[in-house]
Amino acid sequence: MSLLTSLIRASTQFQQAMEKRQTPPAAPDGAPGKTQTKTVETETISGDDRFTPSENSQSDIARLKARRLAMTDYKQTVGQDLAFVRETLRHKLAEYNLHPATALNVSKNESGSVAVEGKIADNTRAQIEKDLNVNKNFKEAFNRLSVNEPTLHFMDNALKLNQAYGVNNPLLDTLISENQQFNGLQDLVHRYDTMRRSVSAEQMEAAGNSRAYAFTLNARA
Repeated sequence: MSLLTSLIRASTQFQQAMEKRQTPPAAPDGAPGKTQTKTVETETISGDDRFTPSENSQSDIARLKARRLAMTDYKQTVGQDLAFVRETLRHKLAEYNLHPATALNVSKNESGSVAVEGKIADNTRAQIEKDLNVNKNFKEAFNRLSVNEPTLHFMDNALKLNQAYGVNNPLLDTLISENQQFNGLQDLVHRYDTMRRSVSAEQMEAAGNSRAYAFTLNARA
């Protein structure tokens, strides 16, 4: 009880001291009172400013980290694989005498093999699927795309939203390392994959990113 009493007494004394500090002393001509009032107002404004930079500084830090992303280089790397996959599929359409605008959807099945879907005859689809699975260069390019493109898509969208609305994405901030040495595309892909595994499928869908990757040729066909 003595400790509780002491704490109460100390709290009361502190509150009284603060009230005396904030109360301007009386003066006949009112001048000192005005000076004190201005001082209190200045302290209040200064106190408000101390909290404002904290949010801005966090935003500035996030922007500085985002600038470390070599987005042009990332897009060029992913773009090369996209072009190769697209051209390979177009050649397959021509090889099997299919209309150039035929839509093909390419993904990976549970065993990791390339799977092809489209409005074409089953035997033709199966043959194209077989050809792609024995094409080492195609499989390697598609495997890279399946992890690189979703990561790039997420970063690109987050940066565009930041530029348009000034809102920082905490997930993007987590993705980027403060050390530029660890912001290579594969570093980001690894961290993004870890992040995807830690959130629910619903959250990924809401962010516009599906867990399952698929490449579609002639999507509007």
